[in-house]
Amino acid sequence: MKIINNPSKETWSQILERPTKTVDDIEGVVNEVFADIQKNGDKAVQKYTAKFDGISLENNIVTEAEITEAINLVSEDLKAAIQLAKVNITNFHKAQKTEKVFVETANGVECWQEKRPIQKVGLYIPGGTAPLFSTVLMLAVPAQIAGCKEIVLCSPPNAAGKINPAILYTANLCGVTKIIKVGGIQAIAGFTFGTETIPQVYKVFGPGNQYVTVAKQLSTKFGVAIDMPAGPSELLVVADDSANASFVASDLLSQAEHGADSQVILVSTSKELINEVEIEIEKQLAVLPRIEIAEKAIANSKSIFVENDEIALELINEYGPEHFIVCTNNNDYYIDNIANAGSVFIGNYTPESAGDYASGTNHTLPTNGFSKAYSGVNLDSFTKSITFQKISKTGIKNIGNAIELMAEAEGLQAHKNAVSIRLKNLQK
Repeated sequence: MKIINNPSKETWSQILERPTKTVDDIEGVVNEVFADIQKNGDKAVQKYTAKFDGISLENNIVTEAEITEAINLVSEDLKAAIQLAKVNITNFHKAQKTEKVFVETANGVECWQEKRPIQKVGLYIPGGTAPLFSTVLMLAVPAQIAGCKEIVLCSPPNAAGKINPAILYTANLCGVTKIIKVGGIQAIAGFTFGTETIPQVYKVFGPGNQYVTVAKQLSTKFGVAIDMPAGPSELLVVADDSANASFVASDLLSQAEHGADSQVILVSTSKELINEVEIEIEKQLAVLPRIEIAEKAIANSKSIFVENDEIALELINEYGPEHFIVCTNNNDYYIDNIANAGSVFIGNYTPESAGDYASGTNHTLPTNGFSKAYSGVNLDSFTKSITFQKISKTGIKNIGNAIELMAEAEGLQAHKNAVSIRLKNLQK
């Protein structure tokens, strides 16, 4: 990791730049795939599966027999771990349910708001170098709690034309209604337009590489909603002399091993800790199975020394990390004042991995600074708020004249007439 001492504010934007390709580098490929799938459906999907995943499939729908086979292949210990995680994720997301909001805004004017599930949702589950069955839990559990009728899952096939057994086991456990062996841009295009085998959905969820992220953004041009721009993983740790250097290094590496385009940042008021973490990273990195991936991510990453917590916090809010670990003598200061972060992990014994798997919070979070405006996935992500109103004769008398005056001032005579006719009727 590159060590930077006391950077001036003028250099922050450059220092905190993400190691990602620009949209321009990717958009041409995404547009080409989208146009082909919109026109040619499954035929085009199969072409891109062969091109990008290296496998030709006659049938991309996962069968009951494949699910049964997958269930038998998953160890009992892993099943128990997945079930424990499901319980915690369920408990946390069930607690997010809200009651109907009802207000009588004026005498005879009743207004209320109720949540309704999004009927058709598409879940994208990465399955390349790391088959993220944990993401199935994070998306399918709240979708099921919300009451979504169609929960469609797409994940890329491996070289044998199969989806990782743990993904299939978890999808089956969590009530996914259809599972399709398709990944990348072609999966998002399938969700967007619908094909012979991929249902068109109303909203797409899930993380992915930069191509998937751009594909999701493009899908919004065709009337499909997305959870958020969720691209390459990132983590920022703020730590001082109270932190355990080996813990900090392990957290940084836990995100670095996601992908070569991941980024991790250490911000510290202690030069000594920064040096200790550097030593620990080298030791722990050497024995990681995914060392080549982690090394590339670490090369994109930085350790930044600042003089005090106030400067550290300002820099962190400027970055807007996806994951934010706080490990200092002054944790409450950061907790109370953090404005831009996807998810926050507090103290020496709260690794980011806990949120990735089993603590109960959701790990599908905004990246690339989008935590400044976006929330991570939660129960409300799978619902819409619908407002209702009911006005009595007394109510329309109470607010009718105000509506008439406002409509007339805007030059909208038909709006005024819709009230005036009713008020005249009440005078009879």
